[in-house]
Amino acid sequence: MTTMAGLAPQIPFSYPAPVEREIAQLAALFAQTPALAVYPSRWLAIQVLEGDETLLAEIEAHGGSAVVAALNDSLERLRAVYGDELDIVMVDQRYRFVHEVATRAVTRPATPPATLSDRIDRIVTHRWFGIPVFLAVMWVVFKLTTDVAAPFVDWLDSVVSGPLSRWVVALLGMIGAGGSWFESLLIDGVVAGVGGVLAFVPVLFSLYFALALLEDSGYMARAAFVMDRVMRLFGLHGKSFLPMIVGFGCSVPAIYATRTLDSRRDRILTGLLVPFMSCSARLPVYVLIAMIFFPAYAGQVIFGLYLTGIVVAVGVGALARRILFARQPPTPFVLELPPYRVPSLRQIWRQMWERTAAFVRKAGTLILAMSVGVWLLLAIPARGDGQFAATPVDQSAFAALAHAVAPVFAPLGFSNWESSGALVTGLIAKEVVVGTLTQVYVGEDAVAEPPASPSLGEDAAAIVTGFGAAIGDALRALPGIIGIDLSAAEAEPVADELATAIQAGLAASSNGHATAAALALLVFVLLYTPCVATLAASRHEFGLRWMLTSLLGQFAIAWLAALIVFQGGRLIGM
Repeated sequence: MTTMAGLAPQIPFSYPAPVEREIAQLAALFAQTPALAVYPSRWLAIQVLEGDETLLAEIEAHGGSAVVAALNDSLERLRAVYGDELDIVMVDQRYRFVHEVATRAVTRPATPPATLSDRIDRIVTHRWFGIPVFLAVMWVVFKLTTDVAAPFVDWLDSVVSGPLSRWVVALLGMIGAGGSWFESLLIDGVVAGVGGVLAFVPVLFSLYFALALLEDSGYMARAAFVMDRVMRLFGLHGKSFLPMIVGFGCSVPAIYATRTLDSRRDRILTGLLVPFMSCSARLPVYVLIAMIFFPAYAGQVIFGLYLTGIVVAVGVGALARRILFARQPPTPFVLELPPYRVPSLRQIWRQMWERTAAFVRKAGTLILAMSVGVWLLLAIPARGDGQFAATPVDQSAFAALAHAVAPVFAPLGFSNWESSGALVTGLIAKEVVVGTLTQVYVGEDAVAEPPASPSLGEDAAAIVTGFGAAIGDALRALPGIIGIDLSAAEAEPVADELATAIQAGLAASSNGHATAAALALLVFVLLYTPCVATLAASRHEFGLRWMLTSLLGQFAIAWLAALIVFQGGRLIGM
């Protein structure tokens, strides 16, 4: 062995004496064997004694019987001394040598100086201070994926339902297809489906920006460390808390946020729990029903729904761990805390783009197919005397389907076809429930006459100005992260005609227990499948089997919970 640049004394290295004797004998024998002369003889002896199967096979094929016999004799003698741990003994000796070299060459202070990462970790990983810091970071992620992204979601929705739809109508009019069923298919089916896909792009962009920032900076590992003790109660790791927090904004990015988990078991279990977190799309339904039936306690009812989702998720997690994953022990939690560093903007952008594009490619197909399928149900008349794509909602195949599934909800108090149909369309997106209830109860007469169509230039200008307004709204939403509200949004009152119709419908379907039925309806909306986009994300991440498990399991839990709420409310005279 040579010294390092002549500055350090030579440190001899050798294996234990019994091993060195066998290495020397085998090395001499290998050096005299022409077929094995291509390898350094000592290196070859060490490798075969450690059990390198490739080299052992080559020696058996080309070394000759004498060489093979000598090798087997050496292995038998050494196994008599070390048993089956010969390779461990040899590796351990090398580690001892490296440790000795490092000990002689490196001088360490008695008390290593604290690095910047160490000083920060004293706060962010503290037993008590670490949790508030983590919750504050999660609050920022939550606000980014809801309030800050919301203006761009609204802008995309206005572009799709406004200029894009008008341009498609104009093009169809130019080729003589205006006013036909084909126009309705493109506008209400295809374009609406495209809009449903694009609506998730700003949310996913903001989520992946936050995740990439946390991962590249080094904080994600600290977050997992801080929350690990809490999440262990559910059989999960600390990293599982992030997707569940994101689920309060939108279930789709929350499903994709499970990618931060290392174990497939943890990803699946977390993905099963995420849909029980009350996403923001459910809020319009909560507000509508609560303002009609619980006007004096609407805030408390909505807050109670959020808490109910958390409690159900805890219970489902405990059951799933004991039933679905009983034979799979929790993955050992091995965590390395990397030093803090400045995130790479190029790496952040690459993650944002690749992950969002993957959703649009794979989940978008299912969302678009669902949108076209609902359009077909609304377009097909239930009776032969109707006209395709010009049928009233209550006479369509959609209404017939709603009538068919309505008996399933009879024990829950909302078996009228209007509520059942709204729950079916709610699979597209939960906010569609409000639109469906308005359309089937009030009808198209309540819709104001549309204004005159703007010109192409006006539409283009509106797109640009709308984007600028979205940027302004997003910037105004940023102070909301620390509790400063610069927006002047107010809750829209519920139309008297719609409120009266919904009250009458639930009263009829519940035999006079409309309030209990309304509360059961809210619980069902809280717990059943958030939307088809969530199903698409689940299939993309976990496979068809787990997607179906999630779909059927959520429906069963929602049905049972709503049954308990309605029947219990009916018994106490609600």
